[in-house]
Amino acid sequence: MRDRFVDTTTALLAEDPRTALVLADISADAFAAAARRHPDRVLNVGIREQLMVGVAGGLALTGLRPIVHSYAPFLVERTYEQIKLDLDHQDVSAVLVSVGASYDRAESGRTHLGPADVALLDTLSGWTVHVPGHPGEVPALLRAAVAADGSAYLRLSTLRNAEPYGGDGALVVVRDAGPGAALLVAVGPMLDAALSAVAGLPVTVAYTHRPRPFDTTGLRALADREVILVEPYLAGTSARLVAAALIDRPHRLMALGVRREELRRYGSAADHARWHGLDASGLRRAITGFLSPALV
Repeated sequence: MRDRFVDTTTALLAEDPRTALVLADISADAFAAAARRHPDRVLNVGIREQLMVGVAGGLALTGLRPIVHSYAPFLVERTYEQIKLDLDHQDVSAVLVSVGASYDRAESGRTHLGPADVALLDTLSGWTVHVPGHPGEVPALLRAAVAADGSAYLRLSTLRNAEPYGGDGALVVVRDAGPGAALLVAVGPMLDAALSAVAGLPVTVAYTHRPRPFDTTGLRALADREVILVEPYLAGTSARLVAAALIDRPHRLMALGVRREELRRYGSAADHARWHGLDASGLRRAITGFLSPALV
């Protein structure tokens, strides 16, 4: 995903003189050639993430469309005040593009873990959030975000599904278990693990790479009584949206994602997925437990 982001951003800088890129050292080498070609629109502020977002706000005030890039915890958590003030309060917008996701760089320790990013952006208004599940989804999502006017966040990961899915982010049914089945909504790179987890179970699986704005119309069309939400960031981040969309219907919701209890461990991304119960076997245990009354 990161490589597709670099290639697409490099192309956008050449194609559209309105596009700018602001970095804080992360991926600077990958954009070295672009910086030589566009020194006025590719800016590396060094390890100063708050300044990075402030500079993006200034560029946006001049009419440019800034892309801002770093690791998720550096881009969203460390700079939250600047996002709130220098972008939202100034009524300007930018496209934030992160790498690292929740625990892709778990071997680097807690500083590089960022499962709270989408929840933090949820405290602001009007943000579009894209969580691609495959590198092939990245170019179209990035181009659409840059071409739009509002603020957007693209959350890139080393985790990926086997196949890309196009579309605008509306829920896409990947596995139809028929009338009365439970509905599982898988966000981004959680799809393949979710599909493995529900093999043989009466569960319809729908996919989205755009959790914000959440496709509540699609949810209402697909949901019956049991809804399972599988997200690659903090568990329950989208639960309020599901509950609001189904407020007039009796339903049960289980929201799965990264647990809030801190894991004081290093390990790999696969290790953390397993420890958080987000691998196929962990998801299956949780899902069968949730559905057991309906399966009896």
